[in-house]
Amino acid sequence: MEAAESEGTHEPTLEEVREHSRRKTLGIRAASAAVMIAIAVAVYWVLGDRGLDIIVGVVAAICFFELLFLIIKATDNIAFRLAGILAGAAYIGLAAVILIDFDIQSFYISLAVVILADTFAYVFGTLIGGPRIMPKVSPNKTWAGLLGGMFGGFLALTPLVYLSSRIMGVLDTQALLVAAIAGPALAIIALAGDLFESWLKRRAGVKDSSRLIPGHGGFLDRFDGLIPVAIVVGMLTTLAI
Repeated sequence: MEAAESEGTHEPTLEEVREHSRRKTLGIRAASAAVMIAIAVAVYWVLGDRGLDIIVGVVAAICFFELLFLIIKATDNIAFRLAGILAGAAYIGLAAVILIDFDIQSFYISLAVVILADTFAYVFGTLIGGPRIMPKVSPNKTWAGLLGGMFGGFLALTPLVYLSSRIMGVLDTQALLVAAIAGPALAIIALAGDLFESWLKRRAGVKDSSRLIPGHGGFLDRFDGLIPVAIVVGMLTTLAI
């Protein structure tokens, strides 16, 4: 009787528990992302470019307060803390000003590269796995994920290559070369922003910058890669003018 009962029950393995948790978290992340996108689209639909500026300003303010929380928890020295707060304010503030000033192409480049790089890094890292980049800082970041992110960064810029080629009537090889270099490079910069925040969270002894976004953590957890990418794209755009 006891043997029959034991045969009828199945104790989930550790891998099964992790897979269930991963799927559950992925569902929550997808739902949260859909809600945020819907809100952003609604605000833009009603207010236009001004609405987009408001969104950038609100997100930047929340990111700064989350960064402030991390800096305070990560530092004991008052001088270092103040220096970190000032640097953080300049870092996020500069990115916000640049994003607000962007034209549609630069805004698309920054956002699309970060989104596709993050997506393909997750897919490659999950499916392939392998050695980790900085296990003590971010144990989930692998070299395979980095390659996937670089590929995603390139894919993000291919629509611009297509549009340029349509205008020229032939394949725009120069635009293709720029996409092949700039896309992966911006993906690496996005990863650097992610790793920087991961390092700061380790110093602060927390898992997420906040719990404002279910399944994602805080706003800074979502936009840590966009901040440095926006700054670099802004600098390159200024130099190209």
